[in-house]
Amino acid sequence: MRLSFLTAQRTFAISAFYVIFTPFVLLLSFMLLTAKTPVVQKQGNPVRIFSSLPSVYPSENFTLATADARVPIIHAYLSKFGSPLAPYAEKIVAEADKDGIDFRLLTAIARQESNLCKYAPEGTYNCWGWGIHKAGTLGFESFDEAIEVVSLGLKQKYIAQGLVTPEEIMSKYTPSSNGSWAHGVQSFLDDLQ
Repeated sequence: MRLSFLTAQRTFAISAFYVIFTPFVLLLSFMLLTAKTPVVQKQGNPVRIFSSLPSVYPSENFTLATADARVPIIHAYLSKFGSPLAPYAEKIVAEADKDGIDFRLLTAIARQESNLCKYAPEGTYNCWGWGIHKAGTLGFESFDEAIEVVSLGLKQKYIAQGLVTPEEIMSKYTPSSNGSWAHGVQSFLDDLQ
């Protein structure tokens, strides 16, 4: 009998514990779940602590900046070969854009004609073989002027006349070539792709 009295007493104590503390635990849980989310400072950055899923999720807004890769491509190519045209990469791309020609064309022709100005007639700034014929060599005052004149000349005398591919340009630019000029220019265009 003593054993069942102890069992009954223990059962009563456990039941009383649940009856007394269950409403307290439920009330405390409800208060914590509905309380405002505190902001805790952690090393200068606010950190939000959520006791349940937030009603508004944090988000990040950003803008992806894009840059024109053509200037670095031309600059890297010219620099790789030690060309004095390397500082003019931006000018080459700008003039090509202004004249509506392939941005790689001036560089490819300069590579074919003078190995990127390493073998141009001294003091002429003429890396493109522009206006070189039996009567003499056309010279420019600067690389800036040369880039402007050659780019505009390619547009007006070649592209506007329907001569677009290296083979078509070669037929007028250097008609005595056996095809090696066009092959070289095309190879350099492909290198710059």
